[in-house]
Amino acid sequence: MARVLVTEEIAESGLQKLRNAGHEVDVRLGLSPAELIDAVPGAHALIIRSATKVDAATLEAATDMVVVGRAGIGLDNVDVAKATELGVMVVNAPVSNILSAAEQTMALLLAQARNIPQAHSALKNGKWERSKWEGVELYGKTLGVIGLGKIGALVTQRALAFGMRLIAYDPYISEDRARHMGVELMDLDSLLAESDFITIHLPKNKETTNLLNAESLKKTKPGVRIINVARGGIVNEADLAEAVRSGHVQGAALDVFEKEPTTESPLFELPSVVVVPHLGASTFEAQDKAGVTIAEQVELALAGDFVPYAVNVSAGEVSNSVSPFMSLAEILGRFIGGLLDGKPADLEVIYQGELAGAGTKILTLCALKGLLSSTGHDGVSFVNAPQLAADHDLTFSEVSSIESAEYVNLIKVRSDGHEVSGTLVTIGTRVETRIVGVDGHAVEIPPTASMLVVHNDDRPGMIGLVGVALGEADISIVSMAVGPDPESQTALMVLSTALPTPASVMERLRDTDGIQDIHLITLR
Repeated sequence: MARVLVTEEIAESGLQKLRNAGHEVDVRLGLSPAELIDAVPGAHALIIRSATKVDAATLEAATDMVVVGRAGIGLDNVDVAKATELGVMVVNAPVSNILSAAEQTMALLLAQARNIPQAHSALKNGKWERSKWEGVELYGKTLGVIGLGKIGALVTQRALAFGMRLIAYDPYISEDRARHMGVELMDLDSLLAESDFITIHLPKNKETTNLLNAESLKKTKPGVRIINVARGGIVNEADLAEAVRSGHVQGAALDVFEKEPTTESPLFELPSVVVVPHLGASTFEAQDKAGVTIAEQVELALAGDFVPYAVNVSAGEVSNSVSPFMSLAEILGRFIGGLLDGKPADLEVIYQGELAGAGTKILTLCALKGLLSSTGHDGVSFVNAPQLAADHDLTFSEVSSIESAEYVNLIKVRSDGHEVSGTLVTIGTRVETRIVGVDGHAVEIPPTASMLVVHNDDRPGMIGLVGVALGEADISIVSMAVGPDPESQTALMVLSTALPTPASVMERLRDTDGIQDIHLITLR
């Protein structure tokens, strides 16, 4: 059972999911930074939203921490670099609130175009001011989208329905994809000059902080209206306020602010500016999805499994064709670690067949994790495996080839002169794992928790010698594969055993005439 510390409100459905998994859910809302540091020792997971700051000091105090989960998208309140250094996984729920954020953008776009909040407030205060709050139509206007990711793409879909012309700045999106979305890509300066409305959908980082400031706002089209439902600080509030006062910027609508919560901003005094207190994800549906999603991610991390939304795991997106091979890749890494007798060495992973070129980075990471785990490294995770390899001056690489003579897909791992290969086979409706090659010998055997690899002279009686030694030690052989090599007159035995083979039996076999080498393989 793990202790999950929750410092901000998430949906009860998410909390209950963690409780149902057997974890202790410790809800402590409104902790100060000092109280948070006192609370994190002994916690294995921390779930937050946007208000909790998880800095280096907090992470260093969280000596048992496995994962930090952010129930939402942005992670500017988490020191991800420090978490990675400490081997702590950081996960978020990047798709939980994208619909709500896109709809909030459209709501603010319309509110800004038609002055709805201002007219509402005036009428509630007894003023009928039809002419004062005249607005503009969206039809035919140019919407500049800065950031064409998931939320930006949803906004463009909705804006098309209003008959808007769509332009976008996003250096990571291809022209073909943008064209398919009905969007014209251009550089940032051109977008600023041509847009009647500008909406921002970027993460906050060093490159995007203060992106719209006094200098860049001067490049905008006179009368432009600016919407920000992304992150506070991307737009310089003081500079935007000055641009509105001067009349160059007609108006703005903001859901986010540089400092939150806040009740003070130079924008608040301007009648043509619409502001709301970070409501982009504040819908019942988004809150429920965020709570359930982050609970699922935390549960996977605590179980040591791969987490799809781990932001500090160097694996990229994992496709459905690749994910079934993750367990095999880790098994092969553990297997070759056994052949290395606990001494890790540089790792090369070779992909043959349909897997080649299919986004195998996660599989290489799995193999590395397996190798390090089987060579004496405790607490190896998808987060810290690359750093542990670097600390031990180990390199890891991958090679792909679309050709595979015998198998549709084949994974080989090589290290320090050893090689192990494996594949997945379909038997009826079942998909099973097979080791199909060890050190140049063709074998076929399902991997089990305890195995032996025996190199021996290819002569009669060798299988019997090994069987007798194991039998005398009450070690049952579950399955066995033999791979002879006529050219070298040697053979290789791979055995699955019901129990791990004791060191004394290993030594006895190692000293037996005709046995060249023997390795204990532990796959769990």
